[in-house]
Amino acid sequence: MKESIKKVGLFLGLFMLVLVTAACSNDDQASSDVEVSTKGAMESYNAGDTFKATEPFDLSILYMDQPTYPYKEDWLLWDKIKEITNVTLKPTIVPMSDYTQKRSLLISSGDAPIVIPKTYPGEEAAFVASGAALPVSDYIDKMPHFKEKVEKWDLGSELDTLRQNDGKFYVLPGLHEEVWPDYTLIVRTDIFEENNIAIPTTWDELYTAMKKLKEIYPDSIPFSDRFTFNSTLNIAATGFGTKAGWGFGNGLSYDQDADEFVYAATTDGYKEMLTYFHKLVEEGLLDEESFTQSDDQAVQKFVTGKSFIINGNSQTINLHRVDMDKTLGKGNYSISKITVPGGPAGQLMSGSRLENGVMITSKIKESENFEAILQFIDWLYYSDEGQEFTKWGVEGTTFTKENGVRKLTDDINYNGLNPNGTKDLRVDYGFSGGVFAYGGTTDLLHSMMSEEEIKFQNDMKAAKTPIPTDPLIPYSIEDREKATLQSTPLKDYTNQNTLKFILGTRDLSEFDAFVKELKSQGLDQYVETANKTYQDYKKNN
Repeated sequence: MKESIKKVGLFLGLFMLVLVTAACSNDDQASSDVEVSTKGAMESYNAGDTFKATEPFDLSILYMDQPTYPYKEDWLLWDKIKEITNVTLKPTIVPMSDYTQKRSLLISSGDAPIVIPKTYPGEEAAFVASGAALPVSDYIDKMPHFKEKVEKWDLGSELDTLRQNDGKFYVLPGLHEEVWPDYTLIVRTDIFEENNIAIPTTWDELYTAMKKLKEIYPDSIPFSDRFTFNSTLNIAATGFGTKAGWGFGNGLSYDQDADEFVYAATTDGYKEMLTYFHKLVEEGLLDEESFTQSDDQAVQKFVTGKSFIINGNSQTINLHRVDMDKTLGKGNYSISKITVPGGPAGQLMSGSRLENGVMITSKIKESENFEAILQFIDWLYYSDEGQEFTKWGVEGTTFTKENGVRKLTDDINYNGLNPNGTKDLRVDYGFSGGVFAYGGTTDLLHSMMSEEEIKFQNDMKAAKTPIPTDPLIPYSIEDREKATLQSTPLKDYTNQNTLKFILGTRDLSEFDAFVKELKSQGLDQYVETANKTYQDYKKNN
């Protein structure tokens, strides 16, 4: 499940490490040198228009096959795409478990399809130097829906973080109107209410609440976590002014006041975060097994009442309810996602409005349908109409719409929205799959959420101040390879000692020694290269 859910913090770390390869000398990649063939393209195509090729054509696409809703050739999705657009998609089917590896093999062998969806920003960098990826930023004028959303939602600065050191970007990201938080703490609200304990809004308040729970239920462990604690570290780090867990990425964190990057694990905020979670472990409030147990073990403790707090998201909370109906009985419990607690740095929220998206291979240059393909991608992935279609399906068949409110038809279910439905929107029809359905307006995002989840989204928006995305570090090919080699052992050593400090197997009085140990492993050189790259790019752009 973890792979299928957006992990905004990890995604930021990944693209900041691998973002840039040198392509500025490859003049043959410039759009001005490439004739854009127009066969099948609409002569007049603007934002708000439905794309329909003037002549039918086939288009190759890489398709990530999900085990929970495996590919079917007879899905309504394929038939409707052909009917609406005059385009017949020819998918190359790749299992989800092998997608990244197979994608690389197909591209390196020259056998890749033209359209490569499910590409997270940063993953395209490996294919830039070879010329395998299209510098799609050269062709945005031919994609009016994409261009309109970037301008309307003021996404220009976030889009700039995708640019290589030639000033171009090579992936079309999914675009969200607003930051979309998902992971947080799920708590037994009935236990809190029964014992007159307020729902915590800060990590300090959470500590106080857990102390009370431990006094009342001495045989319990208030907080036993899943995801080997990496999700909790990620959501907590923002409130401590640092990065950790899933969001640690390459370890580099931008200090806006100093206008430079620092290594997150060496900061006072990181030490303060370690000190906090060590206190929880030391006082028996946080389960030591949170860092090593399987997700199933953590879930079992929560759904059987042995623990009262666990990390999760909008999907896992529904799964917990199914289990708890069996273990505790319907009506004998209540659980809820709470607003992510704030920390010493304030009530802050990290995240990006960019999502995994589409890479286009340079094969498109050889296609007589070059411009038509760009128009097709623009409509399917970035128009309101295309996004509603790939998410909800066909009005009158899979959903109805009245006064702007969408509703699944009586016999169709999706993620518990219509539990009495005998057919599934993804399994039986192909809609709302991860290959097409991402990005869009907040209204579209909320349209498939429960009232409970919409409340969580609104509460987060009201309580939190979003922090800006870190600026670009456009490494050269040589520096990127060197940075990767340097960052891996630094991150491994950081992870090892993060665990030791929290569990108490290494005393926090040795934090300064830990920083010196990182320096002995080349930390200073790693940070200096990143800052020089950042400053040089900033000066030249």
